[in-house]
Amino acid sequence: MIPEAKLSKSVNGVVPDGEGWFVLNARDAPWRHSAELGSDCPFARAEVFPELGINLNTLRPGQPFCMYHAENSQEDFLVLAGEALLLVEGQERPLRTWDLVHCPPWTEHVIVGAGDGPCVILAVGAQHATEEVVYPIAEVALRHGAGVDTETRVPAEAYARFAAPTMGKYREGDLPG
Repeated sequence: MIPEAKLSKSVNGVVPDGEGWFVLNARDAPWRHSAELGSDCPFARAEVFPELGINLNTLRPGQPFCMYHAENSQEDFLVLAGEALLLVEGQERPLRTWDLVHCPPWTEHVIVGAGDGPCVILAVGAQHATEEVVYPIAEVALRHGAGVDTETRVPAEAYARFAAPTMGKYREGDLPG
């Protein structure tokens, strides 16, 4: 029988403490906040989820949730609310609620908030012990503030122009309902 993991309160919210199954509401979990890159609830910390990454992202119109990139892991995204713009392999594709985006390994991509209000995206991806990533130069990403001027494989270089996100509690209004 698999035991239930204990949940502990931290300064930024509730987190699982150890292995086992658990139920955790996103509004109770810790969140990262960035003025440029939106807010996200990083459910899947590597020590709790060694094989699967799960994040809940909230974006305002015009906000990318990361830099345009490709990596050695599969990623999938489900738009739960609102509208967004998918930048993928040099193309733009509008997204709306319930659209699913599947990116096999090495697919160049990023999602940018669109429409007239926030959008909420569930991001799920495979975790690897040795993650590889490339941030290519892409005109489509540069037009939306989600691209690099010089190709790099170093995340710190790709994100150098952004302030580091701050950890905090859920902010009322980041999720619908």
